[in-house]
Amino acid sequence: MTISLGVVMDPIASITIKKDSTFAMLLESQRRGWEIWYMQQADLFLAENRASAKMQRLAVQDNPENWFTLTQSRTAPLDALDVILMRKDPPFDMEYIYTTYLLEYAEKLGCLVVNSPASLRDCNEKLFTSWFPQCCPETLVSRNHEQVLSFVNKYQDAIIKPLAGMGGTSIFRAQAGDPNLNVIIETLTDNGKRFTMAQRFIPEISKGDKRILIVDGEAIPFALARIPKPGENRGNLAVGGKGVGIPLSERDHWIADQVAPLLKRKSILFAGLDVIGDYLTEINITSPTCIRELDAQFNLNISAQLLDSIEQKLRR
Repeated sequence: MTISLGVVMDPIASITIKKDSTFAMLLESQRRGWEIWYMQQADLFLAENRASAKMQRLAVQDNPENWFTLTQSRTAPLDALDVILMRKDPPFDMEYIYTTYLLEYAEKLGCLVVNSPASLRDCNEKLFTSWFPQCCPETLVSRNHEQVLSFVNKYQDAIIKPLAGMGGTSIFRAQAGDPNLNVIIETLTDNGKRFTMAQRFIPEISKGDKRILIVDGEAIPFALARIPKPGENRGNLAVGGKGVGIPLSERDHWIADQVAPLLKRKSILFAGLDVIGDYLTEINITSPTCIRELDAQFNLNISAQLLDSIEQKLRR
């Protein structure tokens, strides 16, 4: 039986294929002979109590000059597909939440959605770390100016960041006595209208913000340490960090073992843990990246492991 795969993603014409994890998944899907149907958020709709979409047949090739072809177009119920990859990048806004509701309709009618729409809603990538306090640095989530200010003054050096961003967007390093500290807090909390997260600064960021990939509860044995460029506190590749593959440490394995069972229970087949030094800082489940970098550095095929898990679930 040919498996029909839908993918909800950002415009495929705008991706950089050498570092795009969704593209790696699509290449492996095509290698297996799966039908691939491409969608963007705006293509989804609900009518007559059924979630459907305008979708296009997609073919891909690992060619930076010409990496995709869109052919046949159709409008069909989402549950007519065997599996859907929800790979839309954040920001995680209300439109994203509405999209998970539509995907949940398809899930209830038998389509496998990766990752689970309910878990995408429930497991904020910053706040979800609070389920694992034994793994995390000292953390505060608040919209209260004085609480955030007190946190920074207590630990002297902190990272303050929004709860809905990605790729290092609007992440500030704040130190006690910084003349801009009040402005940073006002900006991130929108003068008390928006929750923000503060974490004690971890100086080991100089050695890299490690991305550990978890596939159906199993950690890939190598991490991508994203090392900040000179003068930066953020290791994100999107802001110029350098990706260096490293084996997982004993502590990395321990953190993965703490988190993985709950990921499985919540039907999160593919996740990316961010670890700085010995501490878990984020759990990425919307559109985790770093597949292609790790595949290239260690001769892996992480997408194959993910698709194997999907096939097993479809057989069940």
